[in-house]
Amino acid sequence: MKIIVRLLLVLVLVIGCFGFLNAQPAMAKDAEYQNAVDIKLTTEYGKKIDLNNSDIRDFRDLRGFYPNLAGLIIKNAPYNDVADVLSIPSLNEKQKERLQANLDNFTVTEPSIELIEGGDRFNPGVY
Repeated sequence: MKIIVRLLLVLVLVIGCFGFLNAQPAMAKDAEYQNAVDIKLTTEYGKKIDLNNSDIRDFRDLRGFYPNLAGLIIKNAPYNDVADVLSIPSLNEKQKERLQANLDNFTVTEPSIELIEGGDRFNPGVY
């Protein structure tokens, strides 16, 4: 009986070692499982406020943007260029000045359905 248990234990250890030696590096495994939003986070979207994809809460750190000006920006998206935000109808002079002063904080990427679907840009459900 002891011999059978020892042989079984050796067999399990040998099989385990083969599995360990053939394992893929962690970075390669993670790259396989990235979704569209994870990939977008590696672009400028992850570093600046994306006028086409960011939700209203992303504008909170910019003085005078949250919630009214941020809502106007989101409502008039999509934009082809960052400067297009200056041509939103119904902007007053103060809002245009704020936008002009913060153009370097914005970026424009292709709209992603994962980020803009269902009105989540106005209420992302984070409380």
